[in-house]
Amino acid sequence: ILEEADFKGEDFNLFQVAGQKCLEDGYAAQLLEVIQNEKNKVIIKNMGWNLISPLVRCIFMYKQEDDKREHCLRILDQLAQLCNPKELFLGLLEQIEQTSGDQVCQTVMLLLQPLQTVLLKLQNKKAYSVGLSLAMIMNQLTPLPVPYTKQQIQEDKLGLCQCCNAVVDFAKPFVNEVVKNMEKSSEYNDMELKEELIKFCMKSLKFPLLTAQLEQLEGIEEHPFRNFATEIIDILWNLGELIPLIFVHHKSKSPHWEDQEFADMERKNSADSLACLSYLIFVQHFSVECFPVVFSPSYLLLCNMTHIEVLLKRTEESVLSKGLDLFESCLLRMEDNSLLHHYLEFRDFINVPQDLVKIMTLCPMEHMRKKSLNILQLFIDKFDTEGKYTLFRCLLKTSNHAGVEGYIIKNIKDQIHLASTKEYDNIWFTGHHLISLLDLVLSLPEGAETDLLQNSDRIMASLNLLRYLVIKDCESDNQTGVWTTLGKIEQNFLKPLRVGLNMSKAHYEAEIKNKKENRKEAQSSNTVCSLTVSGEKMQPMTTGMQLQVLHSALFTFDLIESVLARVEELIEVKTKAVMDENS
Repeated sequence: ILEEADFKGEDFNLFQVAGQKCLEDGYAAQLLEVIQNEKNKVIIKNMGWNLISPLVRCIFMYKQEDDKREHCLRILDQLAQLCNPKELFLGLLEQIEQTSGDQVCQTVMLLLQPLQTVLLKLQNKKAYSVGLSLAMIMNQLTPLPVPYTKQQIQEDKLGLCQCCNAVVDFAKPFVNEVVKNMEKSSEYNDMELKEELIKFCMKSLKFPLLTAQLEQLEGIEEHPFRNFATEIIDILWNLGELIPLIFVHHKSKSPHWEDQEFADMERKNSADSLACLSYLIFVQHFSVECFPVVFSPSYLLLCNMTHIEVLLKRTEESVLSKGLDLFESCLLRMEDNSLLHHYLEFRDFINVPQDLVKIMTLCPMEHMRKKSLNILQLFIDKFDTEGKYTLFRCLLKTSNHAGVEGYIIKNIKDQIHLASTKEYDNIWFTGHHLISLLDLVLSLPEGAETDLLQNSDRIMASLNLLRYLVIKDCESDNQTGVWTTLGKIEQNFLKPLRVGLNMSKAHYEAEIKNKKENRKEAQSSNTVCSLTVSGEKMQPMTTGMQLQVLHSALFTFDLIESVLARVEELIEVKTKAVMDENS
């Protein structure tokens, strides 16, 4: 029964060893009596925090229904009430920091209540301590895998779903404290606690919400991550930060880091969090009733393009799908032809369609590729004619993919058709503007030596466009201007294409002949052709398979040649008809 000043170092060690021994030997009930004894309050106040580590070990050792576990939980509760708050706070954080693997969520949930009790008692550095606690908890949770499928969410194997919602409950008293102080005074100056809570919300948006499945799932009434998202957005709304974060984030001050690597990491984390927040608001419609209905659809698209770009740069399906959904949601709010071409002066409006092209051509998931294509078409449809024209030029120059280029050329053909049928003049898809665009379309990248097989989609689309122009536009009218530039088209496109076709066909026919002649020899020696794609060795190709590929290539060349012949025939017939009229 010593006073606080009389304690020595060995007393602390003795107390910890004795307490640990009691717990390990199953005397939790007796230890609880010692702690509850009024005579021992001074020693418990100063030394009780030393029991946290052995106490946590024992709680996990006993089964749920065991009385000894209940005694241990009551000891933990008593320590939260009786110990020196500052020392117990550090002891609890140390325990959370030391936990790992399967026990992370269990440990966090076990210690949240005593940690909250201690933090509410702290007078000095409260904001710092709350921020440190939330940061420590989120850092421990972040490495855990986020349940994604319905089964994983229902099982919640590691307890992450339950733990995230418990952490929000832990933060609520501190949120209420800030809100109460803000209501008392419009000039609320104690921003530290508020800023720590905002940091927690931003971290929560990046993990687990950015990668979480947030769609409504049949059979799950209380979707844990949807509940968590609702709570996080409610906190931001109550702190008065929801609307500013969505619309004026580019004006917000980011912390100054001397180390550029830290600064870049902070910026990236913030960008991920804000992108997730926009997804929650504009796609999942969380807190939509609080949202001011005063912004034009084009302004909302402008605000979200940065977030869309951030999400589309990622490769995880859960994040990529959020980017596509956010882009689609913003575009569906708009009327066709309503987006002014000036928006293409913003860097994001050029970068995002290029990101879509990458997904369309490189993403291994077919449904993602198809959705990207549909959204690209939606994006094209929203622009005015000058915007469409500028976007087509940009995509033709940057896509580096014959299939995408062919798709854009088909779109150009559709716009030319619209321009010819509308009552008012459309200067962008007729006359000198169209001729400038045709210079890009009706050309071969490497002349007669262009790989026709690889560029077949683009070449077929170009030939179909030229065939359409020759049929639709009479030389006497020359509305599109195609007849003015016909000599250039023949020189840069038709003649090199004819030469290239003859060379390619001759090469492939010789290759087929060679394969057939060597077939018997190849079969007897079991010779096969090895194929490597993206560094991975594929199944070897037999001679029969190689012949099949070569015949398929010849078929493609025949197809191109038939359309080319038709175009040349149409040009000759129309030119001759005009000459006959003139004579």
